Amino acid sequence: MRNLVRPFAAIVLTGCGFALWPFYCAAFAQQPQVVDGIAAVVNGEVITYSQVRSLSAPREKLLRSQLTGKDLEKKLIELRELALKDLIDRRLVIQAFKKESYQIPDHIVDQRVHDIIRESFGGDRNTFIKTLEAQNYTLGEFKEKELERIMVQAMRSHNIKSNSIISPTKIEDYYRKHHEEFTSKEQIKLRMIMISGQKDTASAPAQKALAEEVLGKLAGGAEFDRTAQVYSEDSTKDNGGDWGWIERNTLAAPLEKFAFNMPVGRISNIIDYAGNYYIIKVEDKRGGTTRSLGEARDDIEKKLLQEEAQGLQERWIAGLRAKAYIKTF
Repeated sequence: MRNLVRPFAAIVLTGCGFALWPFYCAAFAQQPQVVDGIAAVVNGEVITYSQVRSLSAPREKLLRSQLTGKDLEKKLIELRELALKDLIDRRLVIQAFKKESYQIPDHIVDQRVHDIIRESFGGDRNTFIKTLEAQNYTLGEFKEKELERIMVQAMRSHNIKSNSIISPTKIEDYYRKHHEEFTSKEQIKLRMIMISGQKDTASAPAQKALAEEVLGKLAGGAEFDRTAQVYSEDSTKDNGGDWGWIERNTLAAPLEKFAFNMPVGRISNIIDYAGNYYIIKVEDKRGGTTRSLGEARDDIEKKLLQEEAQGLQERWIAGLRAKAYIKTF
């Protein structure tokens, strides 16, 4: 029997980190299930409905807090289908591992369990064991799950070898086509006074005169926030007209055009829009800058390597599926 301890051990200890088997995700979310059955058969090995529910349980709990009715039913079906697909793929990978007669030494699994207790349970082995018991797991069953996880991670890394170098041309092409990814969002810190011109037709001229009076006070040195508290008629009045940091497409187009083109600290003239009168002040600006190709190069290369590895993985898994007998129920 071949023993790939050396390369697989390196993968286990450096590539897997302390990511936990889905047991941890579901540890406090699982509900007891009475009914079980066969969800799929993969080359003669059975995947049960309880295994599917165990994997999907944490996300199901989140969905149930967000959705109801038919929307919830639809999302639960989609979630369980994805969970089943994931379990099928894992089973195929484990079968491929065993077919190659590879081995994972016991001490690798023991070290993994030790690391989990240290990282997730503060080194308290008793709490770890009690958590297992609360979820009807034995330590042996948990170790078996961890062994399978290590097999999957090791096998994926062993079979998916992407190119270690991405060509400069490919990096430059990505930068050119995804320029917006490297441009930070433009934001302004805005204060605004709104005076309604639509209270009634007779008072419209008076409202315009009030807006001009307010602008005069500001031009004379009145503080914008206190003036807004006295005269503004929108929802930000009590906060001194403070809109905080906003991005484009927050304001109506005519107001946005003024606001994003104003210098910091400048107070606008009266802006007549939709029958109301606005006075705005931009207190600060940030963003709107683009990283150069040189600054973005490392991030682009890393992303392209990840995409290449993902593509290789999907093709490898597809090859395993094509050769397998898979029956879902």
